[in-house]
Amino acid sequence: MRYMTLALALTMAIAMPFQAQAWEEPARGTALRADLMDALRPHAEFAFGAPVVFVVQELRVEGDVAFGMLTPVRPGGSAIGFDDLNPRMREFEDRDFWGGADMQALFEKSGRTWVATHQTYGATDVWWADPMFCTKWHPVILEYCSN
Repeated sequence: MRYMTLALALTMAIAMPFQAQAWEEPARGTALRADLMDALRPHAEFAFGAPVVFVVQELRVEGDVAFGMLTPVRPGGSAIGFDDLNPRMREFEDRDFWGGADMQALFEKSGRTWVATHQTYGATDVWWADPMFCTKWHPVILEYCSN
């Protein structure tokens, strides 16, 4: 019995790290990845003007939730800067303290459509670590959630 308990404990110890990262990153060119980019694109184009494409820093999907850290750029790769900000948004920003164009988003699937439920650009803190997001998005932000 003692050996069975030890074997079970070892199995759990080995399995735990794999369970902790159950999310996957959708491969470039897949419909899932395109759907997630399309869900965030209107937010980026409102903030920075069209057209916008994304350089993916991190993209995680598990079931019907996703998390992304992305850099919006112009097609061809040219950077987006402070002067590209929508003038209505620029008046609330300070050029010297602007966090940049990088975007983070929490997505959820609604029916067959992905929605960027919570998103921002230029964050200077880890806003998605707020415990209120852990209930739903825990599978994709697990290292920021305490339980």
